[in-house]
Amino acid sequence: MYRRAGLSRITMLAVALSWAAVPASAFAREFRTADTQNEDYPTVQALNYMDRLIAERTAGRHRIVVFHSRQLGEEKETLEQTRAGAIDLNRTNVALIGTMVPSVNVLAMPFLFRSPEHLQTVLDGPIGSEILNSLGDHGFVGLAFYDSGARSIYNSVRPVRSLDDLKGLRVRVQQSERMSDMVRALGAQPVQMPYGQVLTGFATGLIDGAENNWASFVTTGHYKYAGYYTLTRHTFSPDVLLMSQKAWASLSPEEQTIFREAAQRSSAYMRERWRELEERSRQQAELAGVKIVTDIDRKPFEAAMAGIYAEAERDPAISALIERIRNME
Repeated sequence: MYRRAGLSRITMLAVALSWAAVPASAFAREFRTADTQNEDYPTVQALNYMDRLIAERTAGRHRIVVFHSRQLGEEKETLEQTRAGAIDLNRTNVALIGTMVPSVNVLAMPFLFRSPEHLQTVLDGPIGSEILNSLGDHGFVGLAFYDSGARSIYNSVRPVRSLDDLKGLRVRVQQSERMSDMVRALGAQPVQMPYGQVLTGFATGLIDGAENNWASFVTTGHYKYAGYYTLTRHTFSPDVLLMSQKAWASLSPEEQTIFREAAQRSSAYMRERWRELEERSRQQAELAGVKIVTDIDRKPFEAAMAGIYAEAERDPAISALIERIRNME
């Protein structure tokens, strides 16, 4: 009897030790993912697509649970939580993390990219890879870029065709000093405000205008208050998909490859959804009576950015990166 009891204890100990030896990545896990956009938005659709890819490749062991519509907070809040490891993945615009990762600021420089095609060439090439890799020095793992279209200025007061038309307008910007500097250089008054508060800002008269892409302009309902949309196309700042280093470290090398490949495939998927939504959004704004201003002289707008570029290019590395982007065909 004693021998059997002793063998039983040995067996139990062996089982316990064998479980302790199993890497954490062998256990099923759900990865909390933050996105401020609504459930039907292309970035949220892309994250759900990424979830399906990961579930397939890991036989359902790992899943991504997407908390859309700011369920986990505004972007600035969720970024801090992601860096701390409380949130596993985060889709955010690059302008929001510029204060944390200086090289990312370049992608939000005004009037730097000539077209969506120019932007995609940069993001899909060595420069894009370098910027994603640079996030590792600042507490994040960069997985992929998502499209965010061209950002333009819209307002509720008057058509904007020149810098003079912007004078005195209170324009909402992301919580980014670079974006505040840009609007200030154009002659308007920047108002930093979380994305989720912009509609209330319009409704209460706290702001006169904002700047964003076609999809955000319409899906948020901003077009119901801002009847003038000027195609300044001042930035093409993309979104970036981040992962916390804590969550990344919980994965085996094989699983890390699965996550990175799934993120890249979700990026291509997102671009298709984006093009469709962008066109539908513009048509919806036109049908609602929004005045689209296309007859603007962009040269004075670009010239007003001289001070911003002079400041940014004081850093030799940033200056070289800007030059590389400008020289890309």
